[in-house]
Amino acid sequence: MLRFLLLAAAAFAVMEVSAYVLHRWLFHGALWRLHRTHHDPAHGHGDGFEWNDLFSVSFAAVSLGLMWAGRGAPLASGAFPLGVGIAVYGALYFVLHDLYAHGRLGPVKTKNPAAQSVKRAHGRHHQSLSKEGQEPYGLFLFPPWMGRRFERKRDRA
Repeated sequence: MLRFLLLAAAAFAVMEVSAYVLHRWLFHGALWRLHRTHHDPAHGHGDGFEWNDLFSVSFAAVSLGLMWAGRGAPLASGAFPLGVGIAVYGALYFVLHDLYAHGRLGPVKTKNPAAQSVKRAHGRHHQSLSKEGQEPYGLFLFPPWMGRRFERKRDRA
């Protein structure tokens, strides 16, 4: 069981690092055309499907594939806990990013300081609608000052 938890936790951590790298250099690079739908309100941000959602679907497919590969012996398998770690990351990402930070299914409020910090840090990333983007590119790992209150540049006069 300990091995299972360690592998799942490792997959979760690798997902945050992978998300940062992919977001920073691929989504804001060669794949900007798809990712732009997440940044630009004119391209349907927050209203139903965004082309950017294909990235989440891809990560979910990897997670499900790993869990399927290890389904015969989930506790003994290496694949199954890796799939679970990716799924847990995806579930938290969906709740904190899509539901809370972007209100994709309507406004969500919480008094949880960690969730508020994640939302504020992610808001910094969305200060600009351009391809160049802003830090942080990850969702969970960012310097503490990025999670403090701020006024977004695009919200000023």
